[in-house]
Amino acid sequence: MCGIFAYLNYLTPKSRKEILELLVVGLKRLEYRGYDSAGVALDSADGKDISIIKKQGKVKALEEEIFCRTNLDFESETQYHVGIAHTRWATHGVPSEVNAHPQRSDSEHAFVVVHNGIVTNYKEVKTLLQQRGYVFESDTDTEVIAKLIHHLWVQHPAYSFRELVEQVVQQLEGAFALCFKSKYFPGECVATRRGSPLLVGIKTKTRLATDHVPILYGKEGETPSQDHRPHGRNPELPVMPRSESTSEFQPLEDKEVEYFFASDASAIIEHTNRVIFLEDDDVAAVKEGALSIHRLRRCMDDPHAREITTLKMEIQQIMKGNYDYFMQKEIFEQPESVVNTMRGRLNFQDNSVTLGGIKDYIPEIKRCRRLMLIGCGTSYHSAIATRQLLEELTELPVMVELASDFLDRNTPVFRDDVCFFISQSGETADTLMALRYCKSRGALIVGITNTVGSSICRESHCGVHINAGPEIGVASTKAYTSQFISLVMFALVMSEDRISLRARRLQIIEGLKNLDNLIREVLKLDDKVKELAKSLFQHKSLLIMGRGYNFATCMEGALKVKELTYMHSEGIMAGELKHGPLALVDDSMPVIMIVMRDPVYVKCMNALQQVTARDGKPIVICEEGDEETKAFADRALEIPKTVDCLQGILTVIPMQLLSFHIAVMRGCNVDCPRNLAKSVTVE
Repeated sequence: MCGIFAYLNYLTPKSRKEILELLVVGLKRLEYRGYDSAGVALDSADGKDISIIKKQGKVKALEEEIFCRTNLDFESETQYHVGIAHTRWATHGVPSEVNAHPQRSDSEHAFVVVHNGIVTNYKEVKTLLQQRGYVFESDTDTEVIAKLIHHLWVQHPAYSFRELVEQVVQQLEGAFALCFKSKYFPGECVATRRGSPLLVGIKTKTRLATDHVPILYGKEGETPSQDHRPHGRNPELPVMPRSESTSEFQPLEDKEVEYFFASDASAIIEHTNRVIFLEDDDVAAVKEGALSIHRLRRCMDDPHAREITTLKMEIQQIMKGNYDYFMQKEIFEQPESVVNTMRGRLNFQDNSVTLGGIKDYIPEIKRCRRLMLIGCGTSYHSAIATRQLLEELTELPVMVELASDFLDRNTPVFRDDVCFFISQSGETADTLMALRYCKSRGALIVGITNTVGSSICRESHCGVHINAGPEIGVASTKAYTSQFISLVMFALVMSEDRISLRARRLQIIEGLKNLDNLIREVLKLDDKVKELAKSLFQHKSLLIMGRGYNFATCMEGALKVKELTYMHSEGIMAGELKHGPLALVDDSMPVIMIVMRDPVYVKCMNALQQVTARDGKPIVICEEGDEETKAFADRALEIPKTVDCLQGILTVIPMQLLSFHIAVMRGCNVDCPRNLAKSVTVE
């Protein structure tokens, strides 16, 4: 839920101003992950201490605070330096300077740490440290980490920085990504993760000598020799013994190197496209310019090395371009993003569909007992949007579950179940925990994500990358439509050998072929939607009604209104109208109704007439030229016609635009709504 960014240069001359600018820009790229406070830690001007600068509010406030200071000696140059930075989304403690990261171990700044995630046993650790005389100044769970590493260092001053971090993480429970800096270990940086994303970028002047960094392990079952054991060591906290063969690994031909640690590739891509995605319980340490990756114990399926991968992302993809907001840009990118989702998978010449990521598992999926689609928020709505089509084309029972509720119920899962886990970031904590729950019970795990190298991506047996491109706006838009299409393509793959479904498949494939052009037609309604927003933005509530394939649009549209405008909004199943929600309808309650010429058209028209009979003034989203439906509407938005099961992709776009325009008119922060963060890595 927070953004970590760290920069280390070794034998690469940089001024303090350049280092600070790098840290600030890195935080700006990660601000979608949290934006209630931010901070940086860097070496002091004399190099003997650590300076910490923190500010409540957005990264811009921190930037202004940094560059108005006169004691930072901006022009001095250094050959090697470690700076760590953080942008926060509050979980423990209100947004404030004292609760902002980096958190320090003591007033001397011996150790500082930045943290993404939650430490669930922080109260127990805090109590222990208080008994040892430590005084806490913040309300965060992170401060216990900084003080714990200081406590271990005081007890065992012979430990290396990396060994101290290894001991710390063994005492912590929960999900976290951590990056450490210490004045006692100048030029060194140690980072680790468990359940929260973290990656390392590598930049050199010459080519890398290898594409892999080997993992160094402790010798399991071995008691450290007396030579390894510093005086006074607690036997309950063993350090990893190392053999001579596991010396620090230098992966470079040239000693000049820069390292970037970040929660997301978007903060690194403008500097380098060579990255390592850290796995849970990896400890990455940089010392004297050499990167090494350590693990306490060897796992059965461990590849014994971390691959240095090349990112295909472009810097232009994370810039706003000609748009005022990232969300606005991402809404208007949907004609291209849906094509990218289908690219290389849908062959419109022979009407075939190939999903390479799950191709080998299709026979097993066809033999399963049921399909389970599990997600949160917008991802959950994409599952609802495609459930009906999946039931139709697979003829299997399809369950759609909210990940948090799924876990709360301890839902029965069997070996012949196939579980889909849908997440834009691939790091959503509830979804990831549900994945591990199902995997432990023998189910086949299919990941549907937008982020290569994410936890869900790596922990799934197989999956589909939705290829929507980076999505920076906190409120998801293009990821929703790409998730929708990915699940539609899966349904098409599952039905490819069914003669009785051939006509239906061809109808859907033909609809997908022209989908990008139809989305462009819907986006031309932007000015009409903006006029509609002018009549709605002062209201306190908004009801959105529909059924069938468009019920998911109602739920997703209501979520967008809530996220962006802070208005109350409710997505209502039109069939339930007379069972309670009709009591809300009067001449002053804004109501949007989605009425398309699909199998539930007559039922939707009944609901529309119930609303008008109670003096409601419905705004109707309907098909182009549908005069019968428009006759009952106070105002109407006309949408091009497509296949019924794809109509939800077109009807959701006016809701995305409407929530965007209302948010702008109400003065809300469109890209960074209050209290929300993009990647929800806490339960």
